[in-house]
Amino acid sequence: MEHILRVQQVVADVTAQTLAAIPNAYGRLTYLASLRDLSSGTYEHSGLAALYSPEAVQEALEYCHDEVFLKILEMPLAQQESDLRACLEGMPGEVSATAAHWRQLEPYRILPPENAPDYLKELFFSNLRALLDILDSELSKAHRGA
Repeated sequence: MEHILRVQQVVADVTAQTLAAIPNAYGRLTYLASLRDLSSGTYEHSGLAALYSPEAVQEALEYCHDEVFLKILEMPLAQQESDLRACLEGMPGEVSATAAHWRQLEPYRILPPENAPDYLKELFFSNLRALLDILDSELSKAHRGA
């Protein structure tokens, strides 16, 4: 029981202190994915590690990652498009260059939680490719019209 309470405390801490400051779901997903070591699959967060046990941090970050991922999949595509645009606008460089980079190299493949079912990952990738195509089309039209 104490372990469950500790994990809940870490989730509350991450949600209130960190994720609340990130203004969009794709930004939160990108942030959470960046905490996962790609070699081991473990999440690393020095601030949380100083306060909580490694097991509680791992479980809490996995939980948060799953929740944000599922929240994105539950959004209507129009809302996903708006959220993705806001995320890309918050990144360095031009949105069109970032979107082109994402389309070409597919770095978004690291965004889903490791334990997500393959069918949800494929739905996410399919949606994201379509959204990037939409953004590219809109940005190209805006650039030609300028």
